[in-house]
This record gives sequence, structure tokens and C-alpha cells, in this order.
Amino acid sequence: MTPSTSLRAGPAAAAREAKRALARLARPAAGFDAARYFRDSSGLGFYNVGTPRVRAMARAIADGHEDWTVRDALTFADALIVDKHLEVKGLGIEVLARFRRQFTPALLPAWKRWLAKSHSANWATTDAICGLLTGPLVAAHPELASEVARWAGDRNMWVRRAAIVGLIPIARRGAALDILYRTARTLHDDDEDLIQKAVGWALREAGKADMDRLERYLRSNGPRIPRTTLRYGIERFPPRQRRELLIATRPPVSHGR
Repeated sequence: MTPSTSLRAGPAAAAREAKRALARLARPAAGFDAARYFRDSSGLGFYNVGTPRVRAMARAIADGHEDWTVRDALTFADALIVDKHLEVKGLGIEVLARFRRQFTPALLPAWKRWLAKSHSANWATTDAICGLLTGPLVAAHPELASEVARWAGDRNMWVRRAAIVGLIPIARRGAALDILYRTARTLHDDDEDLIQKAVGWALREAGKADMDRLERYLRSNGPRIPRTTLRYGIERFPPRQRRELLIATRPPVSHGR
């Protein structure tokens, strides 16, 4: 795929050629098996291309379409996100992310639709949507933080994961921490392991902005917090403090008769 061929095509044609280009780059799993990073990869395909090559292709496509608007980029991404291959989904997200200066709140429903329809039914695609699309949008438009946080009540696991992961970029700046902590409390009762890990990750990142607040939160909510979440959340505390928090936040022992 070169700038002289399909890079200057319209979004639909560019999407078709991008899929073909990725398929041509496919490598056997013996060299690099991306599936090993996914507990359940049924229904998910892998070309084993690697993130650097996907990002290089995204850069070439975006550079070759300087006349595109963000809506053109969304059309391109819409065509790729439904593909079963992880790298194809990732390419659509990466290209759209290169138009972030044109992002507006009107794009948020489209990204939630990707999540709700399970086009992102794996942690890598979900987190790419959050890190490259919803997160930067919320950081630029803090008023959207509450809307994203409401996704925590959705029945779709990937939407719920996005509710907390999508707040990480703004929380790293020390903003919307009240909303992040409220969302974390909402999700503490979630039994899904990938939700518990995501909440712990978000708490750890919130701690970068205010470690004292994170410690107070953990101590006051400890018994409700899943241990998986807690272990992720305390990773940046010194070893001695981590041990103290593990003890202080233990659920009370139930003594039967």
C-alpha cells in the first residue's frame, strides 16, 4: 500500500485496500502469536503483524489523506472495526486518532456503539478506543466525563470497562477525580475479572495525581474492593505501604457457629 495507489482514495475504497494490505503482511503464529495475550480469542483473528507496522500504516494513510475530515476518518474506521482481525480494528482506530484535533462530542455515540455491538469484544480494542479516542475527547471536553461514567451501568462488559478506562487520561491530569472514584465504587461489585483489573488500573493512575486521596479511598472502601482491583491500585505505593494496605483493607473474617 503506497501513497501513489489507494492512499488518496475515498474512505470506503481506502478501507478495502487497507484490509488487503494487512492480509498480505500476515505472519505465521510461530513467529509472533498475538493470540497468547488473550484468554479467549474465539471469534478474533490475528495477522500477527505487530503494533509498529499497524501504526506506520495508519500514519501513511492519514498523511496521504490530508483532505479528509474527521467524518471521513470515521467512515474508514467504521468499515474496519467490524472486521474480525485485531490488527484491522486497530488500524481503523489509529487512523481516526490522527484526526483528534477535529474531535467533537458528537462522535461519542458512535464509539459507544462500537463497544455495545461487541465490535471491540476484547481488552486490546476496547482499551485502544479509550486511550486514543474517548479518553482524549473527555480530556478536551471535561463535561463528557459524567456521560462516560454512566456507562458503568451498562449490561455490556466492554462498555462497562470503557466507563472507567475512558476516564484515565483526564484523571492523570488531576481532573474529574470525583467522577472516577464514584465510577470505581459503582464497579466494585462487578464480578468480571477484566473489569476488576481495569478499575485497579484507573485507581493507580488517579493516584499519580493525588496519592494521599487514593490511600484514603482504599482504606475507607477496602472491604468492598475486590482483591484483584486492590493489588493493581496499590502498585505505586512503597513496598511497606503496600503490605499495610493489604492488611488494612482485608474483608472482616466471618466466624460461623
